[in-house]
Amino acid sequence: MVALPGANKAQPTSISPDYKITPNDLLEVEVFGVSELKRTVRVNTTGQISLPLIGMIQVAGLTPADAEALIALQYGSKYLQDPQVSIFIKEFTTQRITLDGALAKPGIYPLTGQITLLRALALAGGGAQLADMEQVMLFRLTPEGQSLVEKHDVLKIRKGEAPDPSLQADDVVVVNRNGARATLRDSLFRDILDTLNPFSSAYRNVTVP
Repeated sequence: MVALPGANKAQPTSISPDYKITPNDLLEVEVFGVSELKRTVRVNTTGQISLPLIGMIQVAGLTPADAEALIALQYGSKYLQDPQVSIFIKEFTTQRITLDGALAKPGIYPLTGQITLLRALALAGGGAQLADMEQVMLFRLTPEGQSLVEKHDVLKIRKGEAPDPSLQADDVVVVNRNGARATLRDSLFRDILDTLNPFSSAYRNVTVP
């Protein structure tokens, strides 16, 4: 069971079932029908929590459902018959995403809950001039340590023609400039300069010995 508290941290309206527990998260662990085992514990820096009878359990990197299953397995192996474990996430650590490239406000932004690519780009003020929104790159490191690269067409997402992907902690989103539009702009800019100052083109064609 995953739920949200009203703690002193910014919280979203819901936590994705795919949310992975991280160090410093505050968890309320409860075993149905055994009130003595209920504990509110904070995940330590190594990703572990300490629970009665079973001691230290590694939970960082697991979804709440996976952590519930692991804890139930530990209790069931020695102490309880078919234990029902629930985890209530009281606080979760502020995580970050990086939004880079041709954006109005590129930078590193806190990830305090579930956020999609469109919402993240809106946080960064949307695409800057000459942004290529048809080939927005998403870079992600999987739990297995592999690099994942995805290309998304934001124009299609806005039209509802493509899914709006959810972002995860440490994702890097890069919006590249549209090369063709940049070349056209530079060409038009040079044409304007030549019109205003006909000597500029002559200077550009001068070969320095």
